[in-house]
Amino acid sequence: MIKVKNPGLQTTIQDVGRIGYYEVGMPPSGAMDQFSYKVGNVLVGNDDRAASLEITYMGPVLEFERDAVIALTGGEIPPKINGKPVPMWETLSIKAGDTLSFDFVKGGARVYLAVQGGIDVPVIMESRATYTLCGIGGLDGRALQAGDELKIGDDIRREVKVGTRVPDQLIPTFSKRHEIRVVVGLCSYRLTEESKERFFSLDWTITPEANRVGYRFKGERLDFVEREQPFGAGSNPSNVVDLGYPIGSIQVPDGVEPIALLNDAVTGGGYATIATIISPDLNKMAQAKTNEKVRFIPVGIDEALEARKAEKDKMKQIREQIISQQQEA
Repeated sequence: MIKVKNPGLQTTIQDVGRIGYYEVGMPPSGAMDQFSYKVGNVLVGNDDRAASLEITYMGPVLEFERDAVIALTGGEIPPKINGKPVPMWETLSIKAGDTLSFDFVKGGARVYLAVQGGIDVPVIMESRATYTLCGIGGLDGRALQAGDELKIGDDIRREVKVGTRVPDQLIPTFSKRHEIRVVVGLCSYRLTEESKERFFSLDWTITPEANRVGYRFKGERLDFVEREQPFGAGSNPSNVVDLGYPIGSIQVPDGVEPIALLNDAVTGGGYATIATIISPDLNKMAQAKTNEKVRFIPVGIDEALEARKAEKDKMKQIREQIISQQQEA
């Protein structure tokens, strides 16, 4: 059992996500930085879908009531066991009675705590992921609170060696400026050509409205091509009749402050979407935070697919190196 002494700013139970229910209006939720989340599960010998804790900006204080094997991946929110710094991206041992806490965030925005056996909460719609807006999944459908107790599961896929570490060259680095690749569309034709160029030439600033639902960006106003609005669309030029919103799609309500829709966002609505963040860069977006800068980079489908393959290859390389280290024990 893990006892929550202090929940941190927002700590939720997440897994790979609630996949397959988008058509009925249910977003996937799940870990925003899927890469870091998956590496954590590899380090502790879990199934790829095992539930972990997603820790945002300010870490919790957790007391372990039993011995456990853990790993911390993602952004730089330096962890400590009993007040002593411990490394990230490494298989760690923690003893019954030990306390895990965190220092102030140094880089990135989210840390993932993987525990061998996973966090044991009920499966709802094939996932343990927390979706707070509907109050489902995780622990009572909400972020953790002081006094909560988390049960550790027993689904261990393989034995691990404490001290196993992800090679430094494969660990992501975090800065305050982010290049986020996007595929243009579905409704980019609604923007004027000058505004399209401006969207890609500006350094956008992440506003305080940046969470699991979406990130809002501040920069300059974007203009839409004037037209007579079709029947059923709203009166604003940024309105359309109705669209499905892929995860990572970017809309610009009224041409002011673009919004990137993320894991907990609505699945459709009436705003034109002008681009969609490619899947590998959703991990980068998850590690960006308020007041940092984002430059959107347009890419084609082929380049997006190559980037996705490169990330899968990197994940495979990490998995092979971790298992190789552990087999040498």
